[in-house]
Amino acid sequence: MKAIWNDKVVADSDDTVFVEGNHYFPMTAVSESVLQSSDMTSFCPWKGTASYFDVVVDGDQVQGGAWYYKEPKDAARGLAGRIAFWRGVKVVED
Repeated sequence: MKAIWNDKVVADSDDTVFVEGNHYFPMTAVSESVLQSSDMTSFCPWKGTASYFDVVVDGDQVQGGAWYYKEPKDAARGLAGRIAFWRGVKVVED
């Protein structure tokens, strides 16, 4: 799977976890240079608190375009160390 924003591959891995329609990539598969910290958070009753990154490529930014669970609940422990994308960041099969 690949995550693409602004015609640039920002994540690439054949080891994603598919949950509720989203592919969660290993953090090590993401180009760290495209992630900027965000104060945005949200809460899922079974996964826990999500933290977000803005995704930035060539000056174009997607606010909160990526999220992860720093300390996922037990039911979602398979998402630890993984990140997912949305808001226009395309996730496609290789």
